[in-house]
Amino acid sequence: MESLEATQVTQYASNYNDIQNPYYLHRGESPGAVLVTPPLDGSNYHTWSRAMKRALLSKNKFKFVNGSIKPPSEVDPEYDTWERCNTMILSWFTRSMTKQIGQSTIYIDNAQELWEDLKERFSKGNYFRISNVLQELHSIRQGDKNIFEYFNDVKTLWDELESLRPLPSCQCETKCKCQMMKIVKNHRDVEYVICFLKGLNDEFNTIKAHILLMEPLPQINKACSLLLQQEEQQVEPRQTNPKALFNTSDKRQQSDPNESRQQ
Repeated sequence: MESLEATQVTQYASNYNDIQNPYYLHRGESPGAVLVTPPLDGSNYHTWSRAMKRALLSKNKFKFVNGSIKPPSEVDPEYDTWERCNTMILSWFTRSMTKQIGQSTIYIDNAQELWEDLKERFSKGNYFRISNVLQELHSIRQGDKNIFEYFNDVKTLWDELESLRPLPSCQCETKCKCQMMKIVKNHRDVEYVICFLKGLNDEFNTIKAHILLMEPLPQINKACSLLLQQEEQQVEPRQTNPKALFNTSDKRQQSDPNESRQQ
């Protein structure tokens, strides 16, 4: 096993000028770059970790933190190549944290260990966070927000909830054909649409009832599109044509001199 990992490291590092290679570092890469905003402050770990994962994947460096690339021995001639990438990732992490959290990680010298340390510290409250997000989803109301703004608020909460309770995947050697995961996902999609609809203002009661009577229930994007169309229809009659107002005012001004002459 160790020889296999050593072979993998050598295979990566021996050709680190290839842009497809995880060891490749563009000359424009900087240890002072901020990959994620807002910075990790302890309360936003789940959204921060997702954003950081995307940033590292885009730079082909996530293998250094998920354990795919193991550190070579310090006597290995390729160790310096690994250390340069590892140090760059550590710097990116530090620049994307608050100063207080950064100081608490300064003595961790391995990017994978730092990634796991942050997960251990800040992701343990998953059940509390799931409870809070569920409560927010089922109590959120449109209020004075338009449909687009309200939808974005619901979507942000739902996406966070989905990251906290991801759907399991089939682990059977022979993949199941019962499509159970598809059924579970459909149930979640229905819950998503219902959470969105129940918080709408009363002026959308008619279109909301219409959507709930559809079979099957439309996907969230389709439901949002229908409501946006309804919102536009409600707004248009309230808008008065400024040209018509101008013409009416102009006619009144023209008629005033005639009236005064008759008097």
